[in-house]
Amino acid sequence: MQLEHGDPADAVKVLQRAVELGVDHLDTAQFYGPGTVNSLIKTALHPYADSLRLVTKVGAVTHPTERLVAAQKPAELRAQVEENLRALGTDHLAVVNLRRADMTPGIVATGEQAVDLDSQLAELITLRDAGKIGGIGLSHVSLAQLRQALPAGIVCVQNLYNVLTRGHEDVLAECAAHGIAWVPFFPLGSAFDGFPSVGGHPVVADQAERLGITPAQAGLAWLLGHSPHTLLIPGTRDLGHLADNVAVARIELDPEATAALDALS
Repeated sequence: MQLEHGDPADAVKVLQRAVELGVDHLDTAQFYGPGTVNSLIKTALHPYADSLRLVTKVGAVTHPTERLVAAQKPAELRAQVEENLRALGTDHLAVVNLRRADMTPGIVATGEQAVDLDSQLAELITLRDAGKIGGIGLSHVSLAQLRQALPAGIVCVQNLYNVLTRGHEDVLAECAAHGIAWVPFFPLGSAFDGFPSVGGHPVVADQAERLGITPAQAGLAWLLGHSPHTLLIPGTRDLGHLADNVAVARIELDPEATAALDALS
């Protein structure tokens, strides 16, 4: 998402360098920008390597007077999948995440946009059967919704979660029980009100200094250590931060740091 800001040439360099460093999972959406991020991905990486997994999100669209509005109807989901395919220049998306709009933060669906989950999943299953989608994921869902969707063959869940904000621990546990990938968004917190910066917390900063890593690395390493099913999606538009993020795969927090960060719940 951060790639929509700043110099497009720098964004292309970040994307290309990410793949060079071994990143094989790109999380995007047509409403990032809008359209800007998908265009940058195509410019930087098309034709795509077979090992690269393009993962996108549907359930919202941009609006002339609001940043995003809900677009939850099955036909709208199909149109968004087709738009992502066109923008990325591909005929297949590794995963499409259904972004539900039932709870804050972010948009909440009302009126005709308050669509039942089963009808949405039926549309995505049709797209999967047609070969346009490899897997179906969920985003911004409750434990009950995840359990409702399990028969559809869910491959990942993308919810708000980090070392300071753990309201979806129950969803994480359910994912682990079913071998479903856990993809926490805002893994380092958010600029939105009420969601503090992980790297700005004094305990995180102190433990990072003790270990000789950055506070952001400490927060990301905690996520990987907390659940082996975790896929990280820390956004960046900076080559230095990209290198720091990728390096987290080789960082294992010691017992003292793990205990200190565990206690921040």
